Amino acid sequence: MVMDMAKYKVTIEVIDILGEGNCSMEQKVGDSYSYPEDRGKMCPSSFYVLYPWIMVMLSGGSFTEEGDGSDFMTTGCPDYLHQVVYRISRREVDE
Repeated sequence: MVMDMAKYKVTIEVIDILGEGNCSMEQKVGDSYSYPEDRGKMCPSSFYVLYPWIMVMLSGGSFTEEGDGSDFMTTGCPDYLHQVVYRISRREVDE
């Protein structure tokens, strides 16, 4: 079965920055990105880590049945000193 990836809109939001709270790519808590429109605006290292999860969201997959996983998930970037924490969420869009 092939899923229609156009029926979802994915948003990536910065919800926390661990360590000293300073991202080396100058992302700030509250920054929000739409996929695919804003993919060039994100930190490339973060995008590399987030891309597989974005694809799961776009294809209608989920990580759990409820809560963190059904329509959103939380993950972080690879910077172990100043890790940026993201919430990736999706919503259905009308065709």
